[in-house]
Amino acid sequence: MRVFVTGASGWIGSALVAELLAAGHDVVGLARSDTSAAAVTAAGAQVHRGGLDDLDALHQAAAGSDGVVHTAFKHDIAFTGDFQGAADADQRAIEAMGEALKGSDRPLVIASGLLGLRPGAVATEDFSPDPSSSPRMGTEQRTLALASQGVRSSAVRLSPTVHGDGDHGFMSTLVQIARDRGFSAYLGDGANRWPAVHRLDAAHLFRLALEKAPAGSALHGVSEEGVTTRVIAEAISRGLGLPVRSIAPDDAERHFGWIGALFGMDSPASSAITRDLLAWTPTHQGLIADLDEGHYFSA
Repeated sequence: MRVFVTGASGWIGSALVAELLAAGHDVVGLARSDTSAAAVTAAGAQVHRGGLDDLDALHQAAAGSDGVVHTAFKHDIAFTGDFQGAADADQRAIEAMGEALKGSDRPLVIASGLLGLRPGAVATEDFSPDPSSSPRMGTEQRTLALASQGVRSSAVRLSPTVHGDGDHGFMSTLVQIARDRGFSAYLGDGANRWPAVHRLDAAHLFRLALEKAPAGSALHGVSEEGVTTRVIAEAISRGLGLPVRSIAPDDAERHFGWIGALFGMDSPASSAITRDLLAWTPTHQGLIADLDEGHYFSA
């Protein structure tokens, strides 16, 4: 297949490009900068210049492909307070690519999320969230609805931590906060759970979704159903050689900043349906073993 990948130079997208090429696919990667274009080229893929706001470029690239995997998101503005703006841009980009694929039965796979999907209960793939519960859930539901318009659409709901060497996401943020504060912390009793998946297992799941996920499928990128935040904090404590402490939930934002509300969520999730549907079997190490390797704590 000739596959168009957005976010091709990013954390998950770059692993996906390698996964697709190794499986014999041709890859065209979206790149908005010279640096991204050089990374996509070095990986062995072709470059399609543009960004998520270049809707004509997205439509053109999708129309010329056998399938699309959309992993890009404007994390830079989402993390600085304009999450709605990032989600709106994401929705417009998906609509442009989806329009190009209508009536073709070609695949469109998007990245979605699991954190907060079903607080306090194990979220399964057949759980349909209220589209108004969050901007990304609304985008996911509209993407899956393209199945009725001749698009083999699917959404990979990713664990909040897609971990591995080189991760600059939630885990590296928590490590830096512990380093800055002088101790590693969890909220309350630390019993709330976060699902996790290794970056390479996530990339493999995206490829399987592209190749064979049924239209309208919600899939879960989950290797571990729920690692407690206390166990995460203890691993960070070991890695930095710092003490570990419980802090009051009311102090979450003061201590953790923007990530505080998220770190307090109890959001376990299962991937049993995904594993059966696509014969996906995660093979890489779990989150705590990854933290214990030490690469999260290098300068």
